[in-house]
Amino acid sequence: MRAALVVVVALAVALSGCSPDPAPQTPQAGSSAPVIAPGRPGEQARTLSPAEAATVVPSATANAADVTYVQNMIVHHRQAVDMALLAPNRAESPQLKSLADRIQDVQGPEIQFMTTWLREQEQTVPAHHARHDGMPGMATPEQLEALKAAKGKEFDRMFLQLMINHHLGAIEMSKQVLTGGAHIRIEELATDVSVEQAAEIRRMQAMQSTQSTQATS
Repeated sequence: MRAALVVVVALAVALSGCSPDPAPQTPQAGSSAPVIAPGRPGEQARTLSPAEAATVVPSATANAADVTYVQNMIVHHRQAVDMALLAPNRAESPQLKSLADRIQDVQGPEIQFMTTWLREQEQTVPAHHARHDGMPGMATPEQLEALKAAKGKEFDRMFLQLMINHHLGAIEMSKQVLTGGAHIRIEELATDVSVEQAAEIRRMQAMQSTQSTQATS
């Protein structure tokens, strides 16, 4: 959305330079010309004042919302990877095992990126077993122990239930930083997390539907 806004603003500036008026026109900060900001997928475009347009494009400067999101998402991703590591020896469904592999392949590098980013910002990287009280979607210690004890169809059922909730929590966290964050790389990360995990939720829901069909047949 913000990349598209830059294109809109650049186009407006370019067109203004093509005016037949020979007198040079200096842009004024107090101009009342509106700027159209395309919405995110499913959202309508908004009309912004020049003052709003000047602040809507993300910068390379992080704020507290960016740092908190990255610190929390590292903890969040680590639990998802820990859960995915259980699948090869406990899951029955080949599809679920494939999904667990994908979770590791995607979220592992994202953890590395976020860790590096925090160090670049001279911020604390959370310990592996950092507290996550109140963090959306996180499984409780009791739920994780039950998952570790399960095998076969029961493991598949529990894994899908817990991981769908886990992904929904990550999407909620990403929505919050997209509203309150400022750093362009974290906006890109949050957007990627939202898209990736929404697609995986749909895949897991399809697996749940298959499980229900098989159980009743």
